[in-house]
Amino acid sequence: MKLSSWVLIFLLCNLTFLSTISAFRLSRSQPTERISGSAGDVLEDNPVGRLKVFVYELPSKYNKKILHKDPRCLNHMFAAEIYMQRFLLSSPVRTLNPEEADWFYVPVYTTCDLTPNGLPLPFKSPRMMRSAIQLIASNWPYWNRTEGADHFFVVPHDFGACFHYQEEKAIGRGILPLLQRATLVQTFGQRNHVCLKEGSITVPPYAPPQKMQSHLIPEKTPRSIFVYFRGLFYDVGNDPEGGYYARGARAAVWENFKDNPLFDISTEHPTTYYEDMQRAIFCLCPLGWAPWSPRLVEAVIFGCIPVIIADDIVLPFADAIPWEDIGVFVDEKDVPYLDTILTSIPPEVILRKQRLLANPSMKQAMLFPQPAQPGDAFHQVLNGLARKLPHERSVYLRPGEKLLNWTAGPVADLKPW
Repeated sequence: MKLSSWVLIFLLCNLTFLSTISAFRLSRSQPTERISGSAGDVLEDNPVGRLKVFVYELPSKYNKKILHKDPRCLNHMFAAEIYMQRFLLSSPVRTLNPEEADWFYVPVYTTCDLTPNGLPLPFKSPRMMRSAIQLIASNWPYWNRTEGADHFFVVPHDFGACFHYQEEKAIGRGILPLLQRATLVQTFGQRNHVCLKEGSITVPPYAPPQKMQSHLIPEKTPRSIFVYFRGLFYDVGNDPEGGYYARGARAAVWENFKDNPLFDISTEHPTTYYEDMQRAIFCLCPLGWAPWSPRLVEAVIFGCIPVIIADDIVLPFADAIPWEDIGVFVDEKDVPYLDTILTSIPPEVILRKQRLLANPSMKQAMLFPQPAQPGDAFHQVLNGLARKLPHERSVYLRPGEKLLNWTAGPVADLKPW
């Protein structure tokens, strides 16, 4: 590949930087650094004994029957809703006595209606969720005491409980009105966005732990790739004019760096994808249709410094994981300067980020393993719920008091499910 003149200038002016980079390329194995301060303490919290959760027993049409119809739901990035139920059913925080529960969990699989290509269709989700809430409100007294303020739901759609995969339409819909008082456990997180309500718990998307484990390579393998990315740069089918998909950030990556030898970027998804990430120093994690993606999980698991390109993103377990210390944040408008930004980071800063990424507790917090393990994403969700206790007295309604509007929302959402 022919080097452009600016690359030649860079190489000549940055021999010291490149030689230092080569020094730590010799080994992928970095000493582990414990997360200091409250972040590390919170990450290692044990939620057992700090809360009790009652799991509603819903008819199988809300969960198990849907999964039986399409087992692909077990492996897609939205599968946290399935594994969260399985975890809670055998968790020591579960109580069979709802009178002593701190939290109530409603197991509804709203992302398990898949297209032939495996993409979730959210169009039935609002009616399905409304139906489940009507059921528990009619058969148990606990919803009506708080109108859901002590209930939590897992809603891993692209835009959470807005239930649409296109941002403009998700914003138009807003969060399902009946969920306005509940705590939402969701992958979507963006500050000052109508689809993220205050008090939500932002979680990582599901990434299959066993699959990633099977692709681990020797720790001493050199990290010989400077910047790595595999994925779409344009979505011609859904954004034919361009500029809307990823707010143009991915297109800017391709247009500026497709010929840059420091950037290993492509739309192809090789069988060595996981291995390649373990050979890279930086892994790009740009927004797509939503600000989050499984790349964030994969980068952390494989020790590749995540380069987060998604303005105002709210990252998973941000009160426990020190994202500023382990990642690099680049504003969407600054994508054309990615090369300068990344090559300007001092080697000692890169080394420290790698040491933090090597911390096993950091990796564990990003996964939903089967069976569950101490400190994993399940436990981080419970930690987040435990930190909200005790509930304020104001969440409990006076007799006859009603705050939610059961007839609010699009007319189509009000049809029976």
